[in-house]
Amino acid sequence: MLVDEFPPELVTRFEELVARRAERIPLQHLTGRAHFAGLELAVGPGVFVPRPETELLVEWGLSQVRAGIAVDLCSGSGAIACAVARTIPVVYAVERDPDALPWLRRNTQNTSVTVVPGDATDPSTLADLDGTVDLLLTNPPYVPTTEALPPEVIDHDPAVALFGGEDGLSVIRPLLVRAAGLLRTGGSFGMEHDDQHGESVPALMAASGDWEAVTAHRDLAGRPRFVTAVRR
Repeated sequence: MLVDEFPPELVTRFEELVARRAERIPLQHLTGRAHFAGLELAVGPGVFVPRPETELLVEWGLSQVRAGIAVDLCSGSGAIACAVARTIPVVYAVERDPDALPWLRRNTQNTSVTVVPGDATDPSTLADLDGTVDLLLTNPPYVPTTEALPPEVIDHDPAVALFGGEDGLSVIRPLLVRAAGLLRTGGSFGMEHDDQHGESVPALMAASGDWEAVTAHRDLAGRPRFVTAVRR
């Protein structure tokens, strides 16, 4: 519908939003939602805003597995879990950050996703599922602490969801061990990583002896972004 002019209160509201965006506040925080894999997710302070690059990880996972049990470790907003749950009915989303959990619960309500508060690297987390999981996807904290980030990220995404130690691998190393424990033999695994990890993460996986068919993948900009494998 075309209109001759906007009501003054809408013009004022629009100008306020433009001013806040000029202060480098993420657009998703201004609107309160993020679009991911055809879903609209609630986001805001305290939770990592999902990125389009992670949709590639979900697409890969669902190209491998379309039934059984799926797990999303370091779930955050629940983007991966919610996207996977449209195809796979049994999905567990693990998140330890108390600030992110309300967002995760909000986004997974009215879905088949089971929210599990806990440390994704702890052997006791989902221990009853050990050796039974068919698909495990994760977007863990992986940014090296020395890496410079834009204000929209460093000032608004939670540090606990961003940083993985000096080399960016402090969460990834134990996460690989936990993932191997959860997956059944032949189960599919996919993990996002920093673009500096295109060689180091596949090398870690190859050296562990837990994985086969280790494959590096690039993101929408052609940068190394995620790795996939099959549980040996």
